[in-house]
Amino acid sequence: MPPVSVGAMIRGKPKTALEALTRRRFLLGSWPWRALAHLLGTPVVAGAAALALFPPALPWAVALANATGPAPVPWETVLLLVLVGGVLLGAALPVVAAPVARVERWRLRLVDTRPLGGGSRRLGLPRRYTDAAAWREAGYTVLLASAGALMSTALCGLLFILGVITVSPLLVLSGEPIVIGVDTLTAPEQAVGYAVGAALVLVAAPYPVALLAAAHAAVGRALLGGEPLRAELVEVSRSRARLVDLFEAERRRIERDLHDGAQERLVGLTLRLGLARVDLPPDSPAHDDVVAAHDQAKQLMTELRELVRGIHPRVLTDRGLAAALGELADRSAIPVAVEADLPERLPAPVEATAYFVVSEALANAAKHSGATGVSVTARVRGGALVVEVADDGVGGADPAAGTGLTGLADRVAVLDGRLLLSSPAGGPTAVRAELPCAR
Repeated sequence: MPPVSVGAMIRGKPKTALEALTRRRFLLGSWPWRALAHLLGTPVVAGAAALALFPPALPWAVALANATGPAPVPWETVLLLVLVGGVLLGAALPVVAAPVARVERWRLRLVDTRPLGGGSRRLGLPRRYTDAAAWREAGYTVLLASAGALMSTALCGLLFILGVITVSPLLVLSGEPIVIGVDTLTAPEQAVGYAVGAALVLVAAPYPVALLAAAHAAVGRALLGGEPLRAELVEVSRSRARLVDLFEAERRRIERDLHDGAQERLVGLTLRLGLARVDLPPDSPAHDDVVAAHDQAKQLMTELRELVRGIHPRVLTDRGLAAALGELADRSAIPVAVEADLPERLPAPVEATAYFVVSEALANAAKHSGATGVSVTARVRGGALVVEVADDGVGGADPAAGTGLTGLADRVAVLDGRLLLSSPAGGPTAVRAELPCAR
Protein backbone atom coordinates (compact mmCIF):
# COMPACT_ATOMS: atom_id res chain seq x y z
CA MET A 1 0.00 0.00 0.00
CA PRO A 2 1.51 3.37 -0.96
CA PRO A 3 1.94 5.99 1.77
CA VAL A 4 -1.23 7.94 2.41
CA SER A 5 -2.03 10.84 4.68
CA VAL A 6 -3.33 9.76 8.06
CA GLY A 7 -5.67 12.73 7.99
CA ALA A 8 -7.09 11.49 4.70
CA MET A 9 -7.60 7.96 6.05
CA ILE A 10 -9.84 9.24 8.86
CA ARG A 11 -11.75 11.67 6.65
CA GLY A 12 -15.49 12.19 6.78
CA LYS A 13 -17.92 13.20 4.07
CA PRO A 14 -16.34 14.92 1.04
CA LYS A 15 -16.74 18.68 0.91
CA THR A 16 -15.77 19.25 -2.72
CA ALA A 17 -16.41 17.56 -6.04
CA LEU A 18 -12.67 16.93 -6.40
CA GLU A 19 -12.53 15.20 -3.03
CA ALA A 20 -15.62 13.15 -3.91
CA LEU A 21 -13.89 11.96 -7.10
CA THR A 22 -11.35 10.06 -4.99
CA ARG A 23 -14.02 8.03 -3.21
CA ARG A 24 -14.95 4.56 -4.39
CA ARG A 25 -18.69 5.21 -4.04
CA PHE A 26 -18.58 8.41 -6.08
CA LEU A 27 -21.09 7.20 -8.68
CA LEU A 28 -23.56 6.10 -5.98
CA GLY A 29 -23.68 9.43 -4.15
CA SER A 30 -25.19 12.81 -4.87
CA TRP A 31 -22.01 14.44 -6.18
CA PRO A 32 -22.45 13.40 -9.86
CA TRP A 33 -25.88 15.02 -9.88
CA ARG A 34 -24.63 18.14 -8.14
CA ALA A 35 -21.80 18.45 -10.66
CA LEU A 36 -24.27 17.95 -13.51
CA ALA A 37 -26.56 20.64 -12.10
CA HIS A 38 -23.60 23.00 -11.87
CA LEU A 39 -22.59 22.17 -15.44
CA LEU A 40 -26.09 22.75 -16.84
CA GLY A 41 -26.35 26.09 -15.07
CA THR A 42 -23.03 27.40 -16.32
CA PRO A 43 -24.07 28.14 -19.95
CA VAL A 44 -27.15 29.98 -18.65
CA VAL A 45 -25.18 32.28 -16.34
CA ALA A 46 -22.37 32.65 -18.86
CA GLY A 47 -24.86 33.50 -21.63
CA ALA A 48 -26.54 36.13 -19.47
CA ALA A 49 -23.16 37.68 -18.66
CA ALA A 50 -22.12 37.64 -22.31
CA LEU A 51 -25.43 39.21 -23.33
CA ALA A 52 -24.98 41.99 -20.78
CA LEU A 53 -21.43 42.65 -21.98
CA PHE A 54 -22.29 42.59 -25.68
CA PRO A 55 -23.50 46.23 -26.02
CA PRO A 56 -20.30 47.79 -24.57
CA ALA A 57 -18.21 45.34 -26.62
CA LEU A 58 -20.12 46.17 -29.82
CA PRO A 59 -17.43 48.65 -31.06
CA TRP A 60 -14.94 45.77 -31.00
CA ALA A 61 -17.26 43.67 -33.16
CA VAL A 62 -17.63 46.56 -35.60
CA ALA A 63 -13.85 47.07 -35.66
CA LEU A 64 -13.29 43.37 -36.35
CA ALA A 65 -15.89 43.38 -39.14
CA ASN A 66 -14.34 46.46 -40.74
CA ALA A 67 -10.80 45.14 -40.42
CA THR A 68 -11.67 41.82 -42.09
CA GLY A 69 -14.32 43.09 -44.51
CA PRO A 70 -13.88 43.42 -48.28
CA ALA A 71 -13.95 47.24 -48.26
CA PRO A 72 -10.77 48.88 -46.90
CA VAL A 73 -11.25 50.92 -43.69
CA PRO A 74 -8.68 53.43 -42.36
CA TRP A 75 -6.68 52.02 -39.50
CA GLU A 76 -7.45 55.16 -37.48
CA THR A 77 -11.13 54.21 -37.49
CA VAL A 78 -10.38 50.66 -36.37
CA LEU A 79 -8.12 51.94 -33.58
CA LEU A 80 -10.78 54.43 -32.45
CA LEU A 81 -13.40 51.67 -32.29
CA VAL A 82 -11.06 49.45 -30.30
CA LEU A 83 -10.35 52.24 -27.80
CA VAL A 84 -14.03 53.14 -27.43
CA GLY A 85 -14.92 49.48 -26.93
CA GLY A 86 -12.22 49.06 -24.31
CA VAL A 87 -13.43 52.10 -22.35
CA LEU A 88 -17.07 50.99 -22.50
CA LEU A 89 -16.23 47.43 -21.55
CA GLY A 90 -14.02 48.56 -18.66
CA ALA A 91 -16.84 50.76 -17.39
CA ALA A 92 -19.45 48.02 -17.67
CA LEU A 93 -17.46 45.07 -16.32
CA PRO A 94 -17.50 45.86 -12.56
CA VAL A 95 -21.22 46.65 -12.74
CA VAL A 96 -22.16 43.48 -14.62
CA ALA A 97 -19.82 41.36 -12.50
CA ALA A 98 -21.57 42.16 -9.19
CA PRO A 99 -24.79 40.16 -9.80
CA VAL A 100 -22.87 37.46 -11.65
CA ALA A 101 -20.58 37.02 -8.64
CA ARG A 102 -23.56 36.75 -6.27
CA VAL A 103 -25.13 34.02 -8.41
CA GLU A 104 -21.81 32.18 -8.77
CA ARG A 105 -21.14 32.23 -5.04
CA TRP A 106 -24.52 30.57 -4.57
CA ARG A 107 -23.88 28.03 -7.35
CA LEU A 108 -20.43 27.23 -5.99
CA ARG A 109 -22.03 25.50 -3.01
CA LEU A 110 -23.20 22.76 -5.35
CA VAL A 111 -19.64 21.51 -5.86
CA ASP A 112 -17.76 23.02 -2.90
CA THR A 113 -19.48 23.16 0.47
CA ARG A 114 -16.57 24.82 2.29
CA PRO A 115 -17.19 28.39 3.53
CA LEU A 116 -16.09 30.83 0.85
CA GLY A 117 -15.79 33.92 3.01
CA GLY A 118 -15.84 37.52 1.94
CA GLY A 119 -19.31 37.46 0.43
CA SER A 120 -20.67 39.90 -2.07
CA ARG A 121 -20.39 43.46 -0.84
CA ARG A 122 -22.74 46.28 -1.75
CA LEU A 123 -20.42 48.96 -3.10
CA GLY A 124 -21.34 52.29 -4.58
CA LEU A 125 -20.52 52.87 -8.24
CA PRO A 126 -17.35 54.98 -7.64
CA ARG A 127 -16.01 52.48 -5.05
CA ARG A 128 -16.57 49.58 -7.43
CA TYR A 129 -13.96 50.94 -9.84
CA THR A 130 -11.26 51.17 -7.14
CA ASP A 131 -11.99 47.96 -5.23
CA ALA A 132 -9.63 45.04 -5.87
CA ALA A 133 -12.28 42.42 -5.08
CA ALA A 134 -14.65 43.99 -7.61
CA TRP A 135 -12.02 43.69 -10.33
CA ARG A 136 -11.40 40.06 -9.39
CA GLU A 137 -15.13 39.53 -9.85
CA ALA A 138 -14.83 41.25 -13.24
CA GLY A 139 -11.99 38.92 -14.23
CA TYR A 140 -14.06 35.93 -13.18
CA THR A 141 -16.98 37.19 -15.27
CA VAL A 142 -14.78 37.49 -18.35
CA LEU A 143 -13.49 33.93 -17.86
CA LEU A 144 -17.02 32.66 -17.30
CA ALA A 145 -18.40 34.34 -20.42
CA SER A 146 -15.55 33.03 -22.57
CA ALA A 147 -13.73 29.85 -21.53
CA GLY A 148 -16.41 28.75 -19.05
CA ALA A 149 -19.18 29.11 -21.62
CA LEU A 150 -17.16 27.33 -24.29
CA MET A 151 -16.16 24.30 -22.19
CA SER A 152 -19.50 23.84 -20.44
CA THR A 153 -21.50 24.21 -23.68
CA ALA A 154 -19.24 21.74 -25.47
CA LEU A 155 -19.58 19.18 -22.68
CA CYS A 156 -23.36 19.69 -22.46
CA GLY A 157 -23.61 19.22 -26.23
CA LEU A 158 -21.53 16.05 -26.06
CA LEU A 159 -23.74 14.63 -23.30
CA PHE A 160 -26.85 15.46 -25.34
CA ILE A 161 -25.46 13.70 -28.41
CA LEU A 162 -24.55 10.64 -26.33
CA GLY A 163 -28.06 10.62 -24.89
CA VAL A 164 -29.61 10.75 -28.37
CA ILE A 165 -27.37 7.90 -29.55
CA THR A 166 -28.33 5.87 -26.47
CA VAL A 167 -32.02 6.03 -27.38
CA SER A 168 -31.36 5.76 -31.13
CA PRO A 169 -32.92 2.27 -31.41
CA LEU A 170 -36.23 3.73 -30.22
CA LEU A 171 -35.93 6.70 -32.58
CA VAL A 172 -35.21 4.41 -35.52
CA LEU A 173 -38.10 2.18 -34.49
CA SER A 174 -40.43 5.17 -34.78
CA GLY A 175 -39.49 5.50 -38.44
CA GLU A 176 -36.95 8.32 -38.15
CA PRO A 177 -33.52 7.54 -39.66
CA ILE A 178 -30.52 8.60 -37.56
CA VAL A 179 -27.26 9.85 -39.04
CA ILE A 180 -24.15 9.10 -36.92
CA GLY A 181 -21.03 10.33 -38.65
CA VAL A 182 -20.96 8.73 -42.07
CA ASP A 183 -23.43 6.00 -41.07
CA THR A 184 -27.21 6.29 -41.52
CA LEU A 185 -29.26 4.05 -39.25
CA THR A 186 -32.60 2.87 -40.54
CA ALA A 187 -33.17 -0.29 -38.48
CA PRO A 188 -33.06 -0.79 -34.68
CA GLU A 189 -30.49 -3.60 -34.94
CA GLN A 190 -28.12 -1.18 -36.67
CA ALA A 191 -28.38 1.27 -33.77
CA VAL A 192 -27.92 -1.23 -30.92
CA GLY A 193 -24.10 -1.22 -31.09
CA TYR A 194 -23.96 2.59 -31.10
CA ALA A 195 -26.47 2.74 -28.25
CA VAL A 196 -24.48 0.34 -26.06
CA GLY A 197 -21.24 2.25 -26.70
CA ALA A 198 -22.87 5.60 -25.93
CA ALA A 199 -24.44 4.19 -22.75
CA LEU A 200 -21.05 2.99 -21.53
CA VAL A 201 -19.54 6.41 -22.15
CA LEU A 202 -22.44 8.04 -20.30
CA VAL A 203 -21.77 5.82 -17.27
CA ALA A 204 -18.24 7.24 -17.09
CA ALA A 205 -19.37 10.79 -17.94
CA PRO A 206 -19.82 11.88 -14.28
CA TYR A 207 -16.05 11.84 -13.85
CA PRO A 208 -15.17 14.49 -16.49
CA VAL A 209 -18.28 16.45 -15.48
CA ALA A 210 -17.16 16.51 -11.83
CA LEU A 211 -13.59 17.31 -12.87
CA LEU A 212 -14.74 20.33 -14.90
CA ALA A 213 -16.97 21.42 -12.01
CA ALA A 214 -14.02 21.10 -9.60
CA ALA A 215 -11.80 23.22 -11.88
CA HIS A 216 -14.57 25.79 -12.17
CA ALA A 217 -14.95 25.82 -8.38
CA ALA A 218 -11.20 26.28 -7.87
CA VAL A 219 -11.18 29.33 -10.15
CA GLY A 220 -14.30 30.67 -8.42
CA ARG A 221 -12.80 30.21 -4.97
CA ALA A 222 -9.58 31.94 -6.03
CA LEU A 223 -11.30 34.97 -7.58
CA LEU A 224 -14.52 35.28 -5.56
CA GLY A 225 -13.08 34.50 -2.13
CA GLY A 226 -12.92 37.65 -0.04
CA GLU A 227 -10.01 39.31 1.71
CA PRO A 228 -11.64 38.88 5.15
CA LEU A 229 -11.25 35.11 4.88
CA ARG A 230 -7.60 35.47 3.89
CA ALA A 231 -7.00 37.74 6.90
CA GLU A 232 -8.77 35.25 9.18
CA LEU A 233 -6.55 32.42 7.91
CA VAL A 234 -3.43 34.47 8.59
CA GLU A 235 -4.64 35.20 12.11
CA VAL A 236 -5.47 31.52 12.67
CA SER A 237 -1.93 30.57 11.60
CA ARG A 238 -0.42 33.14 13.94
CA SER A 239 -2.61 32.12 16.88
CA ARG A 240 -1.76 28.47 16.25
CA ALA A 241 1.95 29.30 16.37
CA ARG A 242 1.40 31.17 19.64
CA LEU A 243 -0.48 28.20 21.10
CA VAL A 244 2.34 25.85 20.13
CA ASP A 245 4.84 28.04 21.97
CA LEU A 246 2.49 28.35 24.95
CA PHE A 247 1.90 24.60 25.20
CA GLU A 248 5.62 23.94 24.92
CA ALA A 249 6.40 26.42 27.70
CA GLU A 250 3.66 24.96 29.91
CA ARG A 251 4.91 21.41 29.30
CA ARG A 252 8.42 22.41 30.32
CA ARG A 253 7.11 24.16 33.43
CA ILE A 254 5.25 21.01 34.51
CA GLU A 255 8.32 18.90 33.78
CA ARG A 256 10.50 21.26 35.83
CA ASP A 257 8.06 21.34 38.77
CA LEU A 258 7.82 17.56 38.83
CA HIS A 259 11.57 17.09 38.49
CA ASP A 260 12.67 19.73 40.98
CA GLY A 261 9.73 19.48 43.41
CA ALA A 262 7.77 16.24 43.69
CA GLN A 263 10.61 14.02 42.52
CA GLU A 264 13.10 15.44 45.02
CA ARG A 265 10.63 15.09 47.90
CA LEU A 266 9.89 11.53 46.85
CA VAL A 267 13.62 10.77 46.80
CA GLY A 268 13.89 12.14 50.34
CA LEU A 269 10.94 10.03 51.48
CA THR A 270 12.48 6.92 49.92
CA LEU A 271 15.78 7.55 51.74
CA ARG A 272 13.99 8.01 55.08
CA LEU A 273 12.05 4.78 54.58
CA GLY A 274 15.29 3.01 53.66
CA LEU A 275 16.97 4.22 56.86
CA ALA A 276 13.94 3.20 58.92
CA ARG A 277 14.01 -0.20 57.24
CA VAL A 278 17.63 -0.66 58.32
CA ASP A 279 17.03 0.57 61.89
CA LEU A 280 14.00 -1.61 62.57
CA PRO A 281 14.64 -5.18 63.73
CA PRO A 282 13.53 -7.72 61.11
CA ASP A 283 11.20 -9.39 63.59
CA SER A 284 9.47 -6.19 64.73
CA PRO A 285 5.77 -5.65 63.82
CA ALA A 286 6.50 -2.44 61.86
CA HIS A 287 9.35 -3.87 59.77
CA ASP A 288 7.15 -5.49 57.11
CA ASP A 289 5.04 -2.34 56.73
CA VAL A 290 8.13 -0.14 56.32
CA VAL A 291 9.61 -2.56 53.77
CA ALA A 292 6.37 -2.51 51.75
CA ALA A 293 6.20 1.30 51.95
CA HIS A 294 9.86 1.56 50.88
CA ASP A 295 9.28 -0.67 47.86
CA GLN A 296 6.16 1.26 46.86
CA ALA A 297 8.05 4.55 47.15
CA LYS A 298 10.82 3.25 44.87
CA GLN A 299 8.25 2.02 42.34
CA LEU A 300 6.45 5.37 42.47
CA MET A 301 9.75 7.19 41.93
CA THR A 302 10.41 5.06 38.83
CA GLU A 303 6.93 5.81 37.48
CA LEU A 304 7.34 9.52 38.19
CA ARG A 305 10.69 9.52 36.40
CA GLU A 306 9.02 7.89 33.35
CA LEU A 307 6.20 10.45 33.53
CA VAL A 308 8.66 13.35 33.58
CA ARG A 309 10.53 11.84 30.65
CA GLY A 310 7.23 11.44 28.75
CA ILE A 311 6.21 15.06 29.29
CA HIS A 312 9.49 16.42 27.97
CA PRO A 313 12.64 14.32 28.10
CA ARG A 314 15.62 16.07 29.64
CA VAL A 315 17.99 14.66 27.01
CA LEU A 316 15.92 16.34 24.27
CA THR A 317 16.36 19.72 25.95
CA ASP A 318 20.03 19.28 26.78
CA ARG A 319 21.46 17.37 23.79
CA GLY A 320 18.94 17.57 20.96
CA LEU A 321 16.84 15.21 18.86
CA ALA A 322 19.58 12.82 17.72
CA ALA A 323 20.56 11.95 21.30
CA ALA A 324 16.90 11.68 22.35
CA LEU A 325 16.20 9.21 19.52
CA GLY A 326 19.16 7.14 20.67
CA GLU A 327 17.74 7.02 24.18
CA LEU A 328 14.36 5.92 22.80
CA ALA A 329 16.09 3.11 20.91
CA ASP A 330 17.91 1.97 24.07
CA ARG A 331 14.62 1.80 26.01
CA SER A 332 12.68 0.01 23.25
CA ALA A 333 11.48 -3.54 23.83
CA ILE A 334 12.59 -4.55 20.32
CA PRO A 335 15.92 -3.81 18.58
CA VAL A 336 15.99 -0.36 16.98
CA ALA A 337 18.55 0.99 14.51
CA VAL A 338 18.79 4.79 14.44
CA GLU A 339 20.22 6.83 11.58
CA ALA A 340 20.09 10.57 12.34
CA ASP A 341 21.69 13.04 9.93
CA LEU A 342 20.71 16.26 11.70
CA PRO A 343 22.16 19.69 12.42
CA GLU A 344 23.19 20.42 15.98
CA ARG A 345 19.80 21.83 17.00
CA LEU A 346 16.39 22.38 15.41
CA PRO A 347 13.46 24.54 16.59
CA ALA A 348 12.20 23.22 19.91
CA PRO A 349 8.59 22.52 18.78
CA VAL A 350 9.89 20.57 15.77
CA GLU A 351 12.23 18.47 17.92
CA ALA A 352 9.49 17.75 20.47
CA THR A 353 6.95 16.74 17.81
CA ALA A 354 9.42 14.49 16.00
CA TYR A 355 10.40 12.87 19.31
CA PHE A 356 6.83 12.01 20.23
CA VAL A 357 6.08 10.71 16.73
CA VAL A 358 8.99 8.26 17.05
CA SER A 359 8.06 7.40 20.63
CA GLU A 360 4.44 6.59 19.70
CA ALA A 361 5.49 4.65 16.60
CA LEU A 362 7.94 2.54 18.60
CA ALA A 363 5.30 1.89 21.27
CA ASN A 364 2.81 0.78 18.61
CA ALA A 365 5.39 -1.47 16.99
CA ALA A 366 6.16 -3.14 20.33
CA LYS A 367 2.47 -3.65 21.20
CA HIS A 368 0.84 -4.60 17.92
CA SER A 369 3.25 -5.34 15.07
CA GLY A 370 5.09 -8.46 16.23
CA ALA A 371 8.21 -6.95 14.64
CA THR A 372 11.70 -8.26 15.26
CA GLY A 373 13.42 -5.02 14.29
CA VAL A 374 12.70 -1.32 13.71
CA SER A 375 14.66 1.32 11.83
CA VAL A 376 14.44 5.04 12.61
CA THR A 377 15.80 7.62 10.18
CA ALA A 378 15.83 11.39 10.66
CA ARG A 379 17.23 13.94 8.23
CA VAL A 380 16.61 17.47 7.00
CA ARG A 381 15.65 17.69 3.34
CA GLY A 382 14.39 20.75 1.47
CA GLY A 383 13.73 22.83 4.59
CA ALA A 384 11.80 20.05 6.35
CA LEU A 385 12.67 17.49 9.00
CA VAL A 386 11.75 14.04 7.69
CA VAL A 387 11.43 11.31 10.32
CA GLU A 388 10.51 7.76 9.35
CA VAL A 389 9.92 4.70 11.55
CA ALA A 390 9.75 1.37 9.71
CA ASP A 391 9.26 -2.11 11.17
CA ASP A 392 9.14 -5.64 9.76
CA GLY A 393 5.91 -6.57 11.52
CA VAL A 394 2.55 -7.85 10.33
CA GLY A 395 1.20 -4.45 9.20
CA GLY A 396 -2.49 -3.64 9.04
CA ALA A 397 -2.27 -0.45 11.12
CA ASP A 398 -5.58 1.46 10.95
CA PRO A 399 -5.77 5.11 12.12
CA ALA A 400 -9.53 4.77 12.55
CA ALA A 401 -9.08 1.96 15.10
CA GLY A 402 -7.63 4.21 17.80
CA THR A 403 -6.58 7.72 18.73
CA GLY A 404 -2.79 7.30 18.73
CA LEU A 405 -2.08 7.92 15.05
CA THR A 406 -4.90 10.46 14.85
CA GLY A 407 -3.39 12.41 17.72
CA LEU A 408 0.03 12.29 16.07
CA ALA A 409 -1.45 13.54 12.79
CA ASP A 410 -3.11 16.44 14.63
CA ARG A 411 0.11 17.24 16.45
CA VAL A 412 2.09 17.25 13.20
CA ALA A 413 -0.57 19.37 11.48
CA VAL A 414 -0.16 22.07 14.14
CA LEU A 415 3.31 22.72 12.70
CA ASP A 416 1.98 22.70 9.09
CA GLY A 417 3.49 19.26 8.61
CA ARG A 418 1.96 15.98 7.49
CA LEU A 419 1.97 12.39 8.71
CA LEU A 420 2.05 9.53 6.19
CA LEU A 421 1.33 5.87 6.87
CA SER A 422 2.01 2.74 4.82
CA SER A 423 0.86 -0.46 6.48
CA PRO A 424 -0.44 -3.18 4.13
CA ALA A 425 -1.69 -6.44 5.59
CA GLY A 426 1.35 -8.65 6.07
CA GLY A 427 3.66 -5.69 6.57
CA PRO A 428 5.88 -3.87 6.67
CA THR A 429 4.67 -0.69 8.39
CA ALA A 430 6.24 2.74 7.85
CA VAL A 431 5.26 5.97 9.60
CA ARG A 432 6.71 9.13 8.08
CA ALA A 433 6.46 12.66 9.48
CA GLU A 434 7.45 15.74 7.48
CA LEU A 435 7.86 18.89 9.57
CA PRO A 436 8.83 22.30 8.17
CA CYS A 437 11.87 23.53 10.08
CA ALA A 438 13.06 26.76 8.46
CA ARG A 439 15.81 27.98 10.77
